[in-house]
Amino acid sequence: MAAKTITRADLAEAVYRKVGLSRTESAQLVEAVLDEICDAIVRGETVKLSSFATFHVRDKNERIGRNPKTGEEVPILPRRVMTFKASNVLKSRILRSHQNKTKAGNGGK
Repeated sequence: MAAKTITRADLAEAVYRKVGLSRTESAQLVEAVLDEICDAIVRGETVKLSSFATFHVRDKNERIGRNPKTGEEVPILPRRVMTFKASNVLKSRILRSHQNKTKAGNGGK
């Protein structure tokens, strides 16, 4: 089952249809929101979108990893990573959607 990928253009089109801005204004609005989120994350700030998710940047220390092919130990340098934590509201919506699809696939049993 191949899932559709939602693009910036898709988001802009949804804003155009639902909000009524022009296509250009809708695309600019989507870009502005995404830029603001990206800038905040790059600055190391936590971005919390209520009822959706939290994006958080954290630092990982240096550690020793292992090349799975050779078994050789290799140092993994310290780095910053972003984490995504879905809200309970989003998790519930995903679960309900899955349960509805499962019921429909089983003939409503």
